[in-house]
Amino acid sequence: MFKRITDDLDALLERLPPHIAQPLQEREERSELLEVVMDLGRLPEARYPDHEIVLSDKEVAAEDIEYIVSRIAPFGGDNRAGIERTLHRISAIRNREGGIVGLTCRVGRAVFGTIGLISDLIESGKSILLLGRPGVGKTTMLREVARVLADDLKKRVVIVDTSNEIAGDGDIPHPAIGHARRMQVTTPKLQHAVMIEAVENHMPEVIVIDEIGTELEAQAARTIAERGVQLIATAHGNTLENLIMNPTLSDLIGGIQTVTLGDEEAKRRGTQKSILERKAPPTFDIVVEIQDWYHLAVHSDVAGVVDAMLRGRPITPEVRWLDETAEVRREQIAPPEKPGARKGLVGLPTRIYPFGINRSRLEQAVKRLELPAKLASDVREANLLMTSKSYYRRKPQPIRDAEAAGIPIYVLKNNKVSQMERSLANIFDLEAPQDPFSLAIREAEEAIAQVIEEKKAVELSPQNSYLRMLQHQLAERYKLSSQSTGREPKRRVRIFHAGNEG
Repeated sequence: MFKRITDDLDALLERLPPHIAQPLQEREERSELLEVVMDLGRLPEARYPDHEIVLSDKEVAAEDIEYIVSRIAPFGGDNRAGIERTLHRISAIRNREGGIVGLTCRVGRAVFGTIGLISDLIESGKSILLLGRPGVGKTTMLREVARVLADDLKKRVVIVDTSNEIAGDGDIPHPAIGHARRMQVTTPKLQHAVMIEAVENHMPEVIVIDEIGTELEAQAARTIAERGVQLIATAHGNTLENLIMNPTLSDLIGGIQTVTLGDEEAKRRGTQKSILERKAPPTFDIVVEIQDWYHLAVHSDVAGVVDAMLRGRPITPEVRWLDETAEVRREQIAPPEKPGARKGLVGLPTRIYPFGINRSRLEQAVKRLELPAKLASDVREANLLMTSKSYYRRKPQPIRDAEAAGIPIYVLKNNKVSQMERSLANIFDLEAPQDPFSLAIREAEEAIAQVIEEKKAVELSPQNSYLRMLQHQLAERYKLSSQSTGREPKRRVRIFHAGNEG
């Protein structure tokens, strides 16, 4: 399905101590090796996608660590090093004195064909943000994107390569990036400065960046986008929802602010007076959530999706996957229907079959909402099936059976109780459980009213730093003082009149 052009595995094995490298050279599954892990006083291990193996019955010694360190490039400020003209990465674990006590030797591979699922998005000229858990293939896809844009679409592409993750170690970039140019970054703290330098000095049409992770980098990304340069980047977080919850990176999708509505407008909208809204246009037009090599979800209108999320409306990402013939398949995930909307469900007791999701959590959600529903142990006994996005995309037999029988299928975004409660509330036409944002804002509003009326300080419930920031902003709008008190995870906001903290 994908054509691996190189992994230069021998270059990595040559730098491992012989007694550790030899077992790897003899194994048939060399092409599946992910990384070799070596920690002082422990047995060395090789990690594969679905298992691990011990490489020696001899514990890792300081001499083994030194054997590798002396044969690779120096470590940078991020404790990463490489092997010249390869994509391999060696990361160090250090003790308090700075001595190296562990190494993670990760295999780097250049792969053609990884962007077939998003080739139309790349060609659109829009800025694209790739999300996904570590090891899911974000950097590999980013590398291939740079090559395709530079070689096939003949665009001026500059890669900002902070840890030489994209184009490999050494002064000459790996051929996997094609004719794209690469700017190295001396230390991760300067990535934002090099991003701006790339635009100002080298006239790129496209800038490619791996791992936007700080507020300064997010600001630099916005500056680049505002100059009309296409941005292709990755960021910390698995989903678009993660970015909304992340105060450091939320600017990538427009930023979130608290807005106080007038009485009439709040009544018209049917909301509380203080609501969350998007602050500005998103830096990235499109967000792609990568589940694995063959499955991803596309949010092609980030502004619209963020607005919908903040208003509690259902979102409908486009799911894409590669089938057995390597053809790209697409499907729009529609909001779940109510059980009563389907013939034969009205008046029947609801029996939910949980497939690929946590049964005990679903039972907890049903009990908490006091719903007239029971969980079925077999799909044939159910008149409703609830599953996860990953299971639904793979379409195993129980899901196919449910579809054939006309049983409604409800797809959850994640396996959390809160997500199950929201879905159940939608199914049973209940008022949706309040999200953390709304609860925090409502509590702050009630406290503000109490402070104004009783002239006494009010302490709120513990919240994370982002929600505390919103509560502080709300207090400021009403000309009240506030301060954070306590230690994490119980740190909370205290609201009071200036000069009257009692």
